[in-house]
Amino acid sequence: MTKTVMLAGHAKLPQGMAASDIYQTLTVTLETDSKYGVVLDASCTLATDHAQHFFRQLLKGYSLLDGIEPILQVIERHYVGKAQSALVAATKDAYKQYTYMKVK
Repeated sequence: MTKTVMLAGHAKLPQGMAASDIYQTLTVTLETDSKYGVVLDASCTLATDHAQHFFRQLLKGYSLLDGIEPILQVIERHYVGKAQSALVAATKDAYKQYTYMKVK
């Protein structure tokens, strides 16, 4: 049995972004440890490899047991661009999946 969970969240991308030419929505995925909720890996559908790598490194190590606010704050502080609000919304959506899973 695997000891990780894959969470996915989605949000609408703003107009005029490179990623919006490819995707209608931004997807964020979080691979988390089942027991402690620690983000082991993360991905997003931003257009550049550099932005995807940056997002991945930004979220690694945070525990969802501590709530979503610390993660949202780090995104807002360190990702400055048109996709910031979509990254925040998609991450919130992924966290919502986590809370549903914990209730079951």
